[in-house]
Amino acid sequence: MREWIPVPGSAKARLIEAALYEFERTGYEGCNVSDLAAKAGVTTGSLYHHFGSKLGLYTVVRGDMEKRITDRMEGAAAAVTDGIGARAALLVAFDAAVRFDACRLLGEPAPLDTADPVEATIRALLPDHLRVAGVVLAAAWRAALLSVADGAPAESARGALEYVLQE
Repeated sequence: MREWIPVPGSAKARLIEAALYEFERTGYEGCNVSDLAAKAGVTTGSLYHHFGSKLGLYTVVRGDMEKRITDRMEGAAAAVTDGIGARAALLVAFDAAVRFDACRLLGEPAPLDTADPVEATIRALLPDHLRVAGVVLAAAWRAALLSVADGAPAESARGALEYVLQE
């Protein structure tokens, strides 16, 4: 069993579930360790034991969600044959983030200066001469997600993203 898959109902699993909810509702900065622990029904010591810090917990939760999203992006791109893999990937990723209720979690900038897996996935789907567009397209995708997190209808935000992605 992989280390990052917690036993259902365990303190670690409850912390991850609480973190998904809290980071989505309040963002990384708006969330505090005491609230996370209380929502999970554990002590702050348990959070520190399993994840080392709020940032450690956030990194696990966001990393797992980004992996789910990039897997879907790669699958969507592989399924199209007309050269619009990046477009398909971004729209599938948007729909998945909305379905997972992870718009703020994936839309806000990561608190660490690390490589962006969504941007890297998009870049890999673009022709060499357009790879620089990966950062722009990832930013548009994240902006659409944040608009949903802030109350915009998902259909409207998706429509805006589709508009940006027109060829």
